[in-house]
Amino acid sequence: MFDWFKNLFLPSETPDSTQSIIVILLTIGLGVLVGRFKIKKVSLGVSAVMFVGLFLGHAGYKINIEISHFIREFGLILFVYGIGIMVGPSFFSSFKQEGIRLNLLAVSTVLLSAIIAVLIMFLANIEVANVVGIMSGSVTNTPGLGAAKTTLNDIHLQNPLKIFSDPAIAYAITYPMGVLGVIAIVILSKVVFKVDVHEEIRALVTSQKEALTVLTRKKCRITNPLVFDKSLHQIIKEYQLDNVIVSRLKHSGSHTVFSPTLDTRVAERDVLMIVGSPDMVTRFIEIIGKESTDEVIEEENDIVTKTLFVTRKSATHKTLAALDLYNKYGLKVTRVYRSGMELLSSPTLELFYGDRIRVVGDIDDINEVEKIIGNSENKLIEPDFLSLFGGLLIGIILGSIPLALPSLPVPIKLGFAAGPLLAALFISRYGGIGVIHSYINNGAIHFMKDLGICLFFASVGLYAGTHFVENFVQYNGWSWIYYGAFITFIPLIYLAIVGRVYMKLNFAKLIGLMSGSYTDPAALAFSNGYIQSDLPTQAYATVYPLVTIFRILVAQLLVLLFY
Repeated sequence: MFDWFKNLFLPSETPDSTQSIIVILLTIGLGVLVGRFKIKKVSLGVSAVMFVGLFLGHAGYKINIEISHFIREFGLILFVYGIGIMVGPSFFSSFKQEGIRLNLLAVSTVLLSAIIAVLIMFLANIEVANVVGIMSGSVTNTPGLGAAKTTLNDIHLQNPLKIFSDPAIAYAITYPMGVLGVIAIVILSKVVFKVDVHEEIRALVTSQKEALTVLTRKKCRITNPLVFDKSLHQIIKEYQLDNVIVSRLKHSGSHTVFSPTLDTRVAERDVLMIVGSPDMVTRFIEIIGKESTDEVIEEENDIVTKTLFVTRKSATHKTLAALDLYNKYGLKVTRVYRSGMELLSSPTLELFYGDRIRVVGDIDDINEVEKIIGNSENKLIEPDFLSLFGGLLIGIILGSIPLALPSLPVPIKLGFAAGPLLAALFISRYGGIGVIHSYINNGAIHFMKDLGICLFFASVGLYAGTHFVENFVQYNGWSWIYYGAFITFIPLIYLAIVGRVYMKLNFAKLIGLMSGSYTDPAALAFSNGYIQSDLPTQAYATVYPLVTIFRILVAQLLVLLFY
């Protein structure tokens, strides 16, 4: 009577597709539940899915081997693509600040861990597949494991007699050390460097506010006789006030507010609405007059301000000069909002799908422009599967391109990890490719990223757990944990000393850099909770993409050079 129940929920040596799906869902569900438990602010998060998979795999649960391969690769693709779309804009913009220094330090940490892994391989006489697994687990790098498994499979297909161990076993054994190692060094660094967390946060917030170009708007009354009867173009050119926009103007004695052109001439006691950086706006006011308290210029009877969403092809990838909204509709664009950044409009600024633009003008003209811009917020909520799967396709193609290197048995590839990651980074940087755009709402990005890593962890955990205890005993798992500790702690200590002592990094940046260098979301979550701030996320996002790519390439090169 209950045979159907047994077929679904009891372990089977030959699971069908239905039972495979049940096992995957069970693994992810229990893993997410376990990941929510915290011990002194530390939780495993989605990493718990892999450990639940190990337990269920050891208990006899399996999934169809072909389904397992598909789930593993597809999950990895979703995860890295979501990460790329999420951190792409901040990744490229960070290089204008100190991103180069942070990435150089992070990459040197990757290379140091690879050197230690090679030394362990020769000194302890461990097979390269296991060494790569130990290294990937010790630095909690999932994409590196995926790339290594793909390369090992390519070598096996070319030479069927060549049999390798499964690096996922060593990865699963050493992974907890990687997570706990970052957390331990974060705590130890605070003690050793005698860090005052509150002072570090205050200093970083202050420095970021000083560096950030925040746009402001102020009202100015013209009192300088030297600018009377001059056009705005003459004033801006003569006093070098290029980075300001005059969004509104009200002549003295009039109640009419309008959006002026550069040819508009000003007179004594006219009132202007100025938009730009605080320093430039202040300088503009000091030159032409004084700050005004006029309230008429802010009334919306004649002129209004509205934010529009770019959702139509007629505006996407067009510059503001090409749209020419002022000459055609009498509207002035004062600001553009993109990926959390506020941009001052300029004629050469290209609009991306999902941008928000602030326009000033008559309400009827704004309604006309909405037909060109789109302004459909509901459209942004709906997932654009053409862009999503088109971007994934580009990433898979990019990752599948073989790069033949001399003396290597098989070509090196970016793989299903680095390929989609690079595609996502560049798509988010340039706003899209053809009909594929970069905009994905935050909820969809987080869902895709978390679903992907859960699928990957479930597949890896179930597969590795089948003979986990036997392999732990066979390969002396305690010795792998011992060797993995060197790969975990030595690069972290090096990073902490160089970052804090020589580079004078803020503590919030330093611990974000540690988590990012080990691509460890669990350590990042701990770091944010440890200092009760999300400031470490900034450094994490700055180094994550490049570190991921280097760890993928290093894992493949170790396999190809020493298999």
